[in-house]
Parts: sequence; C-alpha cells; structure tokens
Amino acid sequence: MVLEAYREEEMWITSRWSLTYPAGWEQILKGVSAVYDFYDQPQLLVMNRAVSVKNAKDILALSESMNLTIRGNSRLVKTPVQIRFYNQLAAVDVSVPMLTEEFRNVSYESLSRSLGKYLDSIELAMHR
Repeated sequence: MVLEAYREEEMWITSRWSLTYPAGWEQILKGVSAVYDFYDQPQLLVMNRAVSVKNAKDILALSESMNLTIRGNSRLVKTPVQIRFYNQLAAVDVSVPMLTEEFRNVSYESLSRSLGKYLDSIELAMHR
C-alpha cells in the first residue's frame, strides 16, 4: 500500500492509503482474517456497526457490505490501530493514537516506515 495523505487530529494520526489493486469483499475478509489473531480484544465493524465473531475463520462468512473496520490493540504495531477497508475501492483509512514516540511528530517518510510493511502484509494476504 502507498500512503496518500495523513493528518493529526486530537492526538490521533489519520491516514489514507491506496491499495496496489482494488479489492472486493472476499479479499477484504481474507486480509482482516489474516491479522485478527494479532490484536488484543479486536473489534469488527461493518458499516460502523459492531459484529461479533468468535475467531478469524468466522470473518470469512460476513455478509457483503460497503466497508469493514478492524480495531484494537495491535501486537504487531504495538499500539491501538483502526483500519477501515472499502468494498470495491482502492482506499484504506488507518488511524493510530499518538501514544508512542514512533507516532509523535510524524512525517510522510516515518509514517510510511512505521505502517507500510504491516499494511503491505495485509494486502498480500488479501490475494492469497
């Protein structure tokens, strides 16, 4: 994924990333399912409404909608993360709090370094 833009708002970094290839619902479910177990107390939202799943495999059965959000404390990024995927759109919105030094006073380059590989791994999982 490529970082398109970011902004700081109320102690959060909100960023827009573009996928290398547009993703449909099936690919989004695969990507979210791949990272689900790496979150502490993950929450899933479909169209801003919480959905309950028992495990990563259950994600693959979610009914198609316009967007899917996963949020929680990422053990890989080591901070809370919220990622929103849009069905049939090559855009992804990512928010992280400015709690750690890594996410304070960010620049385009530092934010790309901090989140780029993580988001790339999710995108790769979408197409497996």
